[in-house]
Amino acid sequence: MGRVSDARERLIEATIELVWRDSYGTVSVDAICERSGVKKGSFYHFFKSKDDLIIAALESHWATRKPILDQLFSPTVPPLERLRNYFSYVYTRQLELKSQTGHFPGCFYSAVGMGCGRDNPAIAKKVQDLLSIYEKYYERALKDAVKSGLRIDDIAGKSKALFAFMEGVLTQARIQDDAELIRNLSTSAFRFLGVGVLKKVA
Repeated sequence: MGRVSDARERLIEATIELVWRDSYGTVSVDAICERSGVKKGSFYHFFKSKDDLIIAALESHWATRKPILDQLFSPTVPPLERLRNYFSYVYTRQLELKSQTGHFPGCFYSAVGMGCGRDNPAIAKKVQDLLSIYEKYYERALKDAVKSGLRIDDIAGKSKALFAFMEGVLTQARIQDDAELIRNLSTSAFRFLGVGVLKKVA
């Protein structure tokens, strides 16, 4: 009985692991229960459906990512330094995940979003909402960069494009299982922004 209290958390952890590694469509409730060590009857005590569990997993994963993003994109850090630190973190994080899972998993939210399709509007909306929040970190950094004296036009458009670029690189790194695609994210990002090689911003 000692493990009953954490059954919900184990289901969520197993879901993140399996769906991120494989895909929404290929991971079954049975597989999640087996991986988490939770009986199927207990699964339905906590969640009405697999989709409800996926949404809970998205929210749980975001709860662990947000404090890290808040720190990396802290207003106390020079704007472009925030982006450079973030891209460096992404590279290191993907290497850590590779050592744990055997492959580069890419972005969890994108993995869920691409796998669920249009037949799961609640999941799709949750993914879109989280990615939109994520993108705002980029936008705030670019706005602060302009305030510091850099010339960057169309901040909203550049933020969306830069975020899409990063997500695309992560997806390709997953497909090709190649970390080199992630290594130079900063260089490519700053070239895209038209600010050249990053220098310290006072």
